[in-house]
Amino acid sequence: MSDGMKKNLMLQGSILAFAGLISKVIGFLYRIPMANVIGNNGNGLYSVAFGIYNIALTLSSYSMPLAVSKLMSARLARGEYKNAHRLFRDALTLAALSGLIAAMVLYFGADLLAKVYRKEGLERPLRILAPTVFVVALLGTCRGYFQGHRNMVPTAVSQVIEQIVNAIVSITAAVFLVRKAIFKGESEAAYGAMGGTMGTLAGATVALLLFGLIFCLIRGDMKKEKSHDDAEDEEHRLIVKAIALTVFPVILSQSIYQLGYTLDDLVFGNLMSLKGHDDTLVTELQGVFNTQYNQMINLPAAIATAMASATLPSIVASLARGDRAEARKKTDTVLKFNMMIAIPSAVGLAVLAEPVMHVLFPGLGEHMDVAVMLLRTGSSAVIFYAFSTISTSILQAGDHMRIPVIHSGISLAIHVILVAVCVRFTSLGVYALIIGNVSFPLLVCILNGRSMKKLFDYRFRVSESFVKPALASLIMGGAVLAIYLLLKGPTGILCAMVVSIVLGILIYFQMLYYLKLLRREDMAAIPLIGKFFR
Repeated sequence: MSDGMKKNLMLQGSILAFAGLISKVIGFLYRIPMANVIGNNGNGLYSVAFGIYNIALTLSSYSMPLAVSKLMSARLARGEYKNAHRLFRDALTLAALSGLIAAMVLYFGADLLAKVYRKEGLERPLRILAPTVFVVALLGTCRGYFQGHRNMVPTAVSQVIEQIVNAIVSITAAVFLVRKAIFKGESEAAYGAMGGTMGTLAGATVALLLFGLIFCLIRGDMKKEKSHDDAEDEEHRLIVKAIALTVFPVILSQSIYQLGYTLDDLVFGNLMSLKGHDDTLVTELQGVFNTQYNQMINLPAAIATAMASATLPSIVASLARGDRAEARKKTDTVLKFNMMIAIPSAVGLAVLAEPVMHVLFPGLGEHMDVAVMLLRTGSSAVIFYAFSTISTSILQAGDHMRIPVIHSGISLAIHVILVAVCVRFTSLGVYALIIGNVSFPLLVCILNGRSMKKLFDYRFRVSESFVKPALASLIMGGAVLAIYLLLKGPTGILCAMVVSIVLGILIYFQMLYYLKLLRREDMAAIPLIGKFFR
């Protein structure tokens, strides 16, 4: 792989990764005031509703961006521009149909789901999230079009705009509806959770309108691209079959991931109730785990998802040309870059768990110690989720679609058993969810790694991808902890945390340079970070 191709891969991945990071940061910022407005119980309803929504989204259309990206990339690599566009139109139609069906099921089944999950008021946020499934189905397919062209900018920009709108509408609607609930003497938690979900619908709608505008602007370029194609037209039934064969394994794989979260809610809620715990307390603990803990874990893990989306078209194109050596080199680059983010993130979250929770979520009250301990003990999940996401994407790029599904299914079964046994027969309580949250991606990592070695004859560069980032992260972690403890007394928690994080980032990248993990020119190619090394 040439230096130019390597830098382009890193650039496109970095664009999407930083957009995901910005989106997550915006998500953090708005969730803090929103969490204070709707309270711990409302936060619990909100998180459970989102777990169910994610299942509906996954089953209907969540895999469409990946499928469109993968299939379009392969056709574009062969110069079949007309077929690539036909595929996009067919995918858009399928996404609209599946999204509509899922939205109707979620809307009309909201009352039943509230009873199954033992969550009074859950039906209100679910009915707001129902039309969101349809909108996101179309939105994801549009993003897949540009990712198939290896252009991550529209996806990145739309993600940031979507999250900004989401933040504004969520806070405004939550405040308004909580006040309305107080005036009417109804459940503040249910109304607050409903207000929070309105932002998700509004953000997705605005992002979809943005893509509509972009397609209008590039209509001439799309016609010009198709004019350079003399390939035979691919039949619609073959396109639909190709989409189905790509989508279904991905749906199963992603469904298993999402099912783990909502099964945790179902198992934990019902078993804790059987042990005599108060339903309100159980809902509040679920809110702490799903919001305060999971949001912190998902922040760096989002970068892995972004890198996976950016990597897939490039690896597919290499495999389509029969260049397995180039595909392996791209895998090396992406895996190394991914671990360089995931490992220090996990160390940083463990070291700064207490100040992070106190600064970002001051309204936790009596659950503050629980949130801190959850983050401190479960931060390693960041590494495992990052690797499992990337390895799954690589296996799918090589047309081994069923293998990640089987691995995820095995891991989910073990995960559910572990959580159920720990909740039912031990006094771990909410900490049992940590065991499941770490064990699930860890098992997927082990199984996916074995398959990569066997199917691709891939040799992991253990030192480059894991050992050196871990060594640099441990040195950084020790420095961050020392700086924080030194500054905490005279400057306060917030200032000490910010300074220790900034200095920790600089120390970490300096260590990477000394360990020769990245050349100076490699680091200069990474947006934002690169300017320190030019």
